[in-house]
Parts: sequence; structure tokens; C-alpha cells
Amino acid sequence: MKYISDTRPPPLKDSPMPDRLPAHQLAYIALRDMVLFGELAPGDAVTIEGLVARLGLGMTPVREAIRRLIAEGALQLQGNRRVCVPRLSEPALDDLGYAREAVETRLAEQGASRCDGAVIDRLRAIDMRLDRAISAGDIPAYLRANHEFHFALYSCAGSDVLQALAASLWLRFGPSLRVVCHGPDGADARGADGGILHMPDHHKRALAALETGDSAALTSALRDDIAQGVANIRAGLRGGVFGPPAKI
Repeated sequence: MKYISDTRPPPLKDSPMPDRLPAHQLAYIALRDMVLFGELAPGDAVTIEGLVARLGLGMTPVREAIRRLIAEGALQLQGNRRVCVPRLSEPALDDLGYAREAVETRLAEQGASRCDGAVIDRLRAIDMRLDRAISAGDIPAYLRANHEFHFALYSCAGSDVLQALAASLWLRFGPSLRVVCHGPDGADARGADGGILHMPDHHKRALAALETGDSAALTSALRDDIAQGVANIRAGLRGGVFGPPAKI
């Protein structure tokens, strides 16, 4: 499985239009996406000069983006002008799972009553793309659709504070989920525990709860979805999936 793609990743769908952004913000968005969707694997070190060349931006905006991501806990500064995505320990994983559950179930509770038919239709379309990505063994597409599903739901809450907290937690959580996902011969993507990704499908439980207006069932589905991700990463940590760090 290839962790560094040959092309620069596009910005998240909720990002401002690139042509309206200054260079330092463009650098942050691009580097954030590389971290969030596992283009940089946990433990792999990359030079600052390599990132400058890869992003096609100047040293100053890239350094500023790196500083922001270090402050957010998404990157770690190493010697020899290198940075890396931190490897999760099991205690850190437990803390992230706890924090995600607290923040994201609250967002779901606040947003449930504001999720109208148009939002539910959008969530259903995202979930269909997610299913297709799993069937194709397309892990980057799976991770992007999974992220988009959650944050399309959370945006209904109208809470900038909680959404920012959730985004920060995903920056620490997402890269490890990328590494423990794999597909035999490029198909049937599975987690490190051997189970098919997204089974049972808690997103469909969440959709059913939204359609019936059952906020308790919605938060239960999200709680189980988060626990499923934590369990998969834990299996990867214990199974040695992360392996030795690489220098890129």
C-alpha cells in the first residue's frame, strides 16, 4: 500500500475556495489533508524542504503550516529539519476515543433536529460513495467519504467551538486509521482486526435514526462507530501494523 501519492491531495470539501486564500492558508490546507487522510503515515519522517517542493509553495508558508499543525498535535518536529506524524500509544488512543465520543455525540444531539430532508439525502449519497470505496478497496476515498459524512452531520449543530474540537481530534486520529486499513489484492478493504470495514454499518443506523427523529438512536450509532474505529486501530497497534518508521 502506498502512503505518499503522486499528486497533491485536494482540499476538504468544506474548505474555502483556493483562489481566495493566501499562500500560508493554502499550505496549511494541503498539509492538513496529507496528515488527515494518511498520505503521511504515522512515524514516517519527511523533510521540510521535501514538503516545500511537494506543495509547490514557498518555505515561509510551509513553515507556518507546520507550526500550526505541530501546535494542534498533528505533527512532531524531529532533528535534521524533519517532521513526522506522531505514532499513537494505546493510552493516547483511549483518550482520543473518549474525547471524540463526548464531543461528537454532543454535536449530533445539537444538530439532529436541524437535519432536514436535504441533509439526510446528502448524507445518504456520501454513504453510498463510502460503500463503493470499501467495495473497491479504495482506502483514500473511504477515509474522505467517512470524514465528509461525519462533518456534514456535525455542521447541522451550528457550533463552531465543538466542530473545531472535533476537527482537531480527527487530525490526531485519522492518520492511524489510514495505516491499519488494507485491502487484499486491492479489493475488499479490511481493518487490522481482519473484519470488513464499516461492518456493522453504524452510518446506516445513524441515517435511520435521523429519518425517524430518534436522537438517542443517533448518538448510540455514533458512539458505536467511534468505538469501532478505536478497536480497529488498537488491533493494528497490537498487531505491529505500523512497523518501523520510514524517511521520505
